[in-house]
Amino acid sequence: MDERKKKILQSIIDDYISTAEPVGSRTVARKHELGLSSATIRNEMADLEEMGYLTQPHTSAGRIPSDKGYRFYVDQLMKQSELTVDEICSIKTAMDTKINELSQLLKQVSLVMSKITKYTSMAAIPERKNSVLKAVQVVPVEKGKALVVVITNSGTIKNSLISISESILPEYLISVSNIFNEKLSGLTIEQINMPVIREIELLMGPSQEVLMPILNGVTDCIEQIDSTEVFLEGAINMLNYPEFSNVERAREFLKLMVEKDLISRVLKDVNAEKDEIVIKIGHENDIEEMKECSLVTTTYTAGNVVIGTIGIIGPTRMEYSKVLAAVNFMKNKMKDHVEKLIGKDLSGT
Repeated sequence: MDERKKKILQSIIDDYISTAEPVGSRTVARKHELGLSSATIRNEMADLEEMGYLTQPHTSAGRIPSDKGYRFYVDQLMKQSELTVDEICSIKTAMDTKINELSQLLKQVSLVMSKITKYTSMAAIPERKNSVLKAVQVVPVEKGKALVVVITNSGTIKNSLISISESILPEYLISVSNIFNEKLSGLTIEQINMPVIREIELLMGPSQEVLMPILNGVTDCIEQIDSTEVFLEGAINMLNYPEFSNVERAREFLKLMVEKDLISRVLKDVNAEKDEIVIKIGHENDIEEMKECSLVTTTYTAGNVVIGTIGIIGPTRMEYSKVLAAVNFMKNKMKDHVEKLIGKDLSGT
């Protein structure tokens, strides 16, 4: 593609992103100082359409970018964008609130990203195996009920309500918590084997009927932790764009957004692209319902370990430069906060 075609294509895509209206040759000639006549621009636009970079929705209308056009724009034509001072402050404020758990951090990240980009944001902690126990607490709730609380080395906290004998005293549960902490801290769920359980039995003494309910509670907590968590914010934002003014299309998108398993699979595919920002435009997405959308994702890390994924989904007419600036800034900010929560050395995860 020669430089003239590049300038015309960039002008058309910039205009279409801001207006959502097909762009004609006279608009390009009037708004952009290219030193070309409308007739010359019209001929170049016809060539760009023939090359697959533009499409014409109606015979008499101007052109709009194709997925191929957006791809060329993102890879070679797009101007770099920076977040405003207010946007940077809003991110820092959101993330500097008191956060003790990775899930809380991701909720905050999703919320602020959707506000800044005005698209739908997503964040995920991928499916993790072999979570390492950091602490186990057994808290009395009422007679016959207790809460097992598990904390892992990744800063994740989960709880499970269990039934116990009404004769069990709260004081005994405190000593049981100490025993479980002593014997289970630093282990994965797979490492809690029969020899470990027998050691706990010996330390617990005669009141062993509470052992299995607590172990079941610990297992339940670990299963919660090891499953994928997905956080979405701003799905309703998409209804503000003309691409989703069609009721059926809007319904399909909102239905997709509640299918967390599907979203987690989409985000899971990004994990192979460590330290990169991945952009999938329109039909580059594997899922049919996302063929009219663009997805910008990246992984966040602690130390050298990928912890999870953050991203933005919007129409293919996305303001790519703004989204890339937001995702890149958030990626770097996430690294600092994740390392504060769970540390840099995750070799034991």
